[in-house]
Amino acid sequence: MKNFSKVFIVILNYNGRDVIKKCLASVFRVDYPNFEVVVVDNNSQDGSFEMARSGFSKAIFIKNEENLGFSLGNNVGIRYALDRAADWVFLLNNDAEVDKDFLGKLVDAAEKDVAIGISSPVIFEKDSGKIWFSGGKIKWFSMKAEHTCQAKTEECFESEFVSGCAMLVKREVFQEIGLLDEDFFLYWEDIDFSVRARRAGFKVMVVSSSWAYHWEKSEAFKKSKVYWLVISGLIFSKKNAPWWLRGWLYFYVKLRKLKNKIDLAYNRNEMAEVVSKAYRDFEKYI
Repeated sequence: MKNFSKVFIVILNYNGRDVIKKCLASVFRVDYPNFEVVVVDNNSQDGSFEMARSGFSKAIFIKNEENLGFSLGNNVGIRYALDRAADWVFLLNNDAEVDKDFLGKLVDAAEKDVAIGISSPVIFEKDSGKIWFSGGKIKWFSMKAEHTCQAKTEECFESEFVSGCAMLVKREVFQEIGLLDEDFFLYWEDIDFSVRARRAGFKVMVVSSSWAYHWEKSEAFKKSKVYWLVISGLIFSKKNAPWWLRGWLYFYVKLRKLKNKIDLAYNRNEMAEVVSKAYRDFEKYI
C-alpha cells in the first residue's frame, strides 16, 4: 500500500465572506487521502470566520487578534503544520478553488525529483477560464514580476517564481530558508520566497495537469493594492537584486520618484499621491 505524504492546506482569510465558502467546499472535495485544512483568520470583521467555522467542522480554525498581513498570517498556519509533522504545506488564497485531483497530481510530480522544493498548479481565472498563472518571470531592470499565461506542453516545468495564491512547499524548504519574510505585509512575498528557495538549490516548478482557479476581481484602481505593490516591490528589489544591478536600481528609483513628482505637480491624482506615499514610507524602511 502506498504511503501518502502528509499535507496541510493553509488558507488565510480576511473578510472573505463572498469567497471562503466556495474555497473550502472545493478543498473538501479533494480526493488526496492524507491532508488537513487549517484556516487562519486575520481578524475578519464581516462574519466570514464564524460562517466558515460553523459550516466546515473538519477544518482547524485559528483567529489572529489583528490583521497580520499575508506573510505573518500565513506563517501562523505554516508553524502549526510544521509542528504537526507536515511533509508538505500548501498555501491557498481564500478567493481560490481547486480541482478534486489537483493535490495528488501536485504531490506526485513534486516527489519524482528530490530537488523540487516548491510547486504550483496552473491557475485559471474562475470567471473567464483564461490562464491566470502558468509560470512567472522577474524583470529586474524594471522591478516588475510578470505571470506567464500560456499553456505549456511539458507536464512539469521550472519557473522563476510561483504565486502565493496556490503553492505547495516541501518541509525541507522551510527548514533550510525559513518561513515567509514578514517584512512583506502584502504582495511580493511569494516571489521573495521563490527566489530564496532557488538560491538555496531547490527547484521551483509548475505542474500542468494540476489545476486551481482564482476569482480575479476587476479593480481599475485601489489605493491599498497600489501602495503595497509599490512598497513591497521596492523592498524585494533592495533585498534580492543582483549586486551588479544595484547601481541601476538606485538610478531607476530616482527616475520613478522624479516622474511621480511631475505627475503630482501637473496632474494631481490619487494614483500619484498613493505612489508618492509608498516611496516616502520605503525611505523610512531603509
